[in-house]
Amino acid sequence: MKRTRIIKDKFAKSVMLCMTVISILFVVVMFAGICIKSAPVMGDKSIWTLLSSSEWRPMKGSFGFLPFITGTLWVTFVAILIAFPISLLTSIFLTEYAKQFVKKLVFPALDILAALPSVIYGVWGTLVVVPFISQHIAPHFVDFSTGYTVLAAGVVLAIMVVPLLVSLFVEVFSSVPVELREASLALGATRWQTARKVVLRKTTAGILASTVLAVSRAMGETIAVLMVCGCVIGIPSGVLDACYPLPALIANNYGEMLSMPLYESALMFAALLLFIVVLIFNVVSRIILYRLEKKEA
Repeated sequence: MKRTRIIKDKFAKSVMLCMTVISILFVVVMFAGICIKSAPVMGDKSIWTLLSSSEWRPMKGSFGFLPFITGTLWVTFVAILIAFPISLLTSIFLTEYAKQFVKKLVFPALDILAALPSVIYGVWGTLVVVPFISQHIAPHFVDFSTGYTVLAAGVVLAIMVVPLLVSLFVEVFSSVPVELREASLALGATRWQTARKVVLRKTTAGILASTVLAVSRAMGETIAVLMVCGCVIGIPSGVLDACYPLPALIANNYGEMLSMPLYESALMFAALLLFIVVLIFNVVSRIILYRLEKKEA
């Protein structure tokens, strides 16, 4: 009987190890496949030229990714700039102030936001955010704007990122021992002082790691951003300019590339850029979390 249990345990361990290896191989195979597909355009043009050029003329073999890279950075920066304070203050309220019945209302609402298909956010952005920017915000700063701008994409993306950030922040704040909060309150500190000087200071690394994960999530969003960004090839000079992020480039042009191998390779190079950037952000996040756990241990 004991021998049978040992055999089952070893078998289960082997199966789980195989599944883990397969999960890692998925990433390796995806990376290798994208690299192979990107090789023709990297062989035709230097990587520096691809990254620094602004000229995008696929029919003439010119593939400059600088407008798309800057568009991605602009939209991501605006989205995080909007989403971070909202998510941080919401998380502090939920963990430090909110009653139980409030949590029962807020968390399901956040779950619904997280579960909505991105196309719904895109439609909402097109019908609500874009006209609002065009009619009420842009006239104060520029002569004319269609509303399909960096700001519109950033607002839509920020709303999509908020549920993720809130859930991560709540988990990080919940890891702070109750004793630290009680000790702070016993010394006469208010709830806000406790949250600011105890909870936030204790979880700084976790907040940073969560934000990095949210940035990597925001960079890869496609449909919602595609519907409101304007899809104009050019380097944005402000939030009221149209943009063309990398995910939108891939999604918008994928069907056109089949008859042009170099065009296909260029789009795969865009995917490779996104892959590498997201990988770097995730590695940085893991390093921060590892140092936090090591410090607390």
